[in-house]
Amino acid sequence: MKRMRAVVTVLAGLLAVPAVAAAPAQAAPPPAGAPGALSHYDLARKDCVGTARNTTSKVWYTVANGVLSDVYAPTVDNTNVETLQYAVTDGSTFTDLQTRDMTYTVGSIDPGGMACRVTSTPRRGGYSLVTDYVTDPQRNAVVMHTRLRGPASLKVFVRYDATVNGNGGGGASNGGADDATVDPATTALVSSDTNTVTNAVNRDYGVPLFGALRGDRPFRSASSGYAGTASDGLAQLDADHALSGPTTA
Repeated sequence: MKRMRAVVTVLAGLLAVPAVAAAPAQAAPPPAGAPGALSHYDLARKDCVGTARNTTSKVWYTVANGVLSDVYAPTVDNTNVETLQYAVTDGSTFTDLQTRDMTYTVGSIDPGGMACRVTSTPRRGGYSLVTDYVTDPQRNAVVMHTRLRGPASLKVFVRYDATVNGNGGGGASNGGADDATVDPATTALVSSDTNTVTNAVNRDYGVPLFGALRGDRPFRSASSGYAGTASDGLAQLDADHALSGPTTA
């Protein structure tokens, strides 16, 4: 079943990113390309699994294939992220995507095993990205701290591919369509799903959810589009090594 699968790509710089947190969505005209790529299950093999050591935070994160994968909230069976990963470009000759163009190593930076560090290196060489993943114990948020080790001229983009509320989006029997937008006040990338009806067996406790990607400073540019289409920011980066222009869905 095809579904509306909106993805958001932003010029990120160096980030400390809460990947899942509550935020209001604002309506805006959709870009071209709906409904986007087919939905599918995330990679089952995980590199890292983590959560906060208290019960205040209701978030569990996973890393798979070297990038942020399923992020479960507010229950451990409700995923909200398909992938969140970086793309790096020199602006003229190449665009590297983590899962496509980089290799990685992974390790724990916490004796309890709840914090994860991933070092990603492009096959072409020349730079690396070092990302630490932790869960904020005071909020429903995953925090990523990323450092670029390489030329300062490189541009780092972050691609947020959400699957909010675990429904997948699509037809009425599959939870309805998800939504995505760029909040003009904060530049947060907001995805939402207010439909709590699902065809999943024994799952009648769904709640409306909003997921947001925010940086420790405003994003310089942002584009929200449909996965696998011309409005997908990754397609723009691959073709032009830059975003074609801010759009929202």
